[in-house]
Parts: sequence; structure tokens; C-alpha cells
Amino acid sequence: MKKMIVAQVTKPGEPFELVERDIPEPGPGTVRVRVLACGLCYSDRYVKNNLWPGLQYPRVPGHEIAGVIDELGPNVEDWEKGQRIGIGWHGGNCNRCLPCRSGDLTNCVRLKITGIHYDGGYEEYMIAPVEALAAMPSGLTPEEAAPLLCAGITTFNALRHSGAVPGDLVAVQGMGGLGHLGVQFANQFGYAVVAIGRGPENAPLATKLGASRYLDSQAVNAAEELTKMGGARVILTTAPNAKSISALFNGLGKNGTMMVVGTTPEPIEVSPIQLVQGRRSIQGWPSGPPKDSEDTMKFAVLKGVRPMIEKFPLAKVNEAYERMVSGKAEFRVVLTIGS
Repeated sequence: MKKMIVAQVTKPGEPFELVERDIPEPGPGTVRVRVLACGLCYSDRYVKNNLWPGLQYPRVPGHEIAGVIDELGPNVEDWEKGQRIGIGWHGGNCNRCLPCRSGDLTNCVRLKITGIHYDGGYEEYMIAPVEALAAMPSGLTPEEAAPLLCAGITTFNALRHSGAVPGDLVAVQGMGGLGHLGVQFANQFGYAVVAIGRGPENAPLATKLGASRYLDSQAVNAAEELTKMGGARVILTTAPNAKSISALFNGLGKNGTMMVVGTTPEPIEVSPIQLVQGRRSIQGWPSGPPKDSEDTMKFAVLKGVRPMIEKFPLAKVNEAYERMVSGKAEFRVVLTIGS
């Protein structure tokens, strides 16, 4: 039987182990994917450090997957061998629970998460349920597409469901892996974009990506500056810092919404008075199902939105992971796997 290389977490907290496995066969309702690229995400720490309940080891993480269908399982229709596809965080839904029957696939009570409930994209071949597949348009390389399946879809979805309309003032907090995509999407949606980061060095990039103004939160009170501009209709928070998020809330205008996509276990501190005055709100937003991934990629092709990436071969997975968790990558780390 033909073999493949996978990068697995054998024991929590230990380095990734490169091991050889048999190339698997797809079962009913699944396909085998030849992985071409897989982005690394901060959420991969859940697998690396056993932070998700019920994880089984060894486990191969990775939920920013770009590849091609290598083999169809029995009874799989509407997909073809050789078709370019992507797989994101949403790794499959049951189609039976009330949220699924209501069309709310993201809140499926039996939701499967790629790289957590089954092996993800840190490998040369993987098995995926058809419910997880997103068609990848031409115009994107696999390395470009991979981060759009997590950081991309999350910021794209949060903004398009935020209630903001073209011309509204929208602030994007954080100029990292999520934020640099959020600024691009916000600009292409027609918003007046204010980027918020730490330090003056991010200003030129923020302007290049489409921000009309950059606020250095170390030099100015960003909430006060937003208020001077009339208050933000939306503040998209991408950096996982609860203290910084809390400090920005008063920068919302009337009927403003803080869309939280950068996650942290620490609480956001906002008083009831802050919520009631101006009828302001806080909302969290996860990624989305595969159709939303398709929307994200199509929009990215249409408007020229691209992630800034650093590439590593699968053999250097440990170096790539350390680069990602260091916070120094510019801005998404991607494993190049197939060809």
C-alpha cells in the first residue's frame, strides 16, 4: 500500500512527529484530498496542548486546507476527482438537528471541527466529509487560499453580517493575521476604515491595505479618537487581548456593534450603562460553513484581497509552528505540502 507523511501530535505538549502512514481510503460520504497547502492557526494550540475536551491522540491538526479531490468515496455526488477544494474549521454537520434544519449549520449540535474531531491538513492526504468541502475558484494559489478558509472567512463573515453599510466608519483592531485581512475586506466593502494597532510601524501597511487612518493605541486613546470622528458603526476586534477590547468599547457610535473574532479566555469588561447608552452591543462571530468559504474566496478573487504569508515545507512543521505562535509572522504561516 502507498504511504504518506503526516505531522502528528503523538503526545500533548511534545513537538510534532513526522511519521509514515498508509494513504487512507475514503468511506461513504467522504473524499480523499491531496493536500497542497495548509495554514497554521493559533487555534491549532488546542490540539498541540490538549486544550479541547475529548481529544484523541495521535492527532493531525490543521483546518486551513487547500487541495484537490484525489478519490471519491461511495455514493458521493456533485464532486469530481481533480477538483480544487478548500476545507476550513467547519468540518461537517449532521443535517438533522434543529439548527441544521433551520439553515444555521455553524451552530450544529454535532458540529465536527477539522483537525480536532478527525485528522486535518498537516499531512499529504486526508479524508474529509463532503459537508466540509468548499469549491476553490481559479485565481487563487493553494497557499493564498488556505488562510482565507479561517482568518479570511471569519473577518469577511463578521463584517458582512455586522450591519455596517458602505460609507460607515468601521474600525479594525489588530494588524495581525486576522486584522490585515479585515482591513482589506472592510475597504473593499466600501467602509471608511480606521486601523488600530500597537506602535507606529504598522501605519504604512495599514494605509497600503486600505485604511484611511491608523491609530497607534500606544500613543493615543483610540476610543476617544473614534468618538471625535463620530463613533464607529462597527469595531472588529481581531487581537485576542480582552483589556484592549474593553478599552475600545466607548469608541462605538450610536447603535454601534463590537464584532469579536479574536478569542481569549479573559472577560471583556463593559458596564450595562455603556451598553444602554447609545444602544450599543457586543457580538461574537465564528467562521462559517463551506458556502461562506466559497463566498470569501470568490470575493477575494474579485477584489484582489490576499493574505500575506510565510511558507514552510511540511518537514519544517515545528519551525513553522513556533513562528506562528511567536506572533512575529507576517502574517499567516502556511505549510506547502503537495505540488
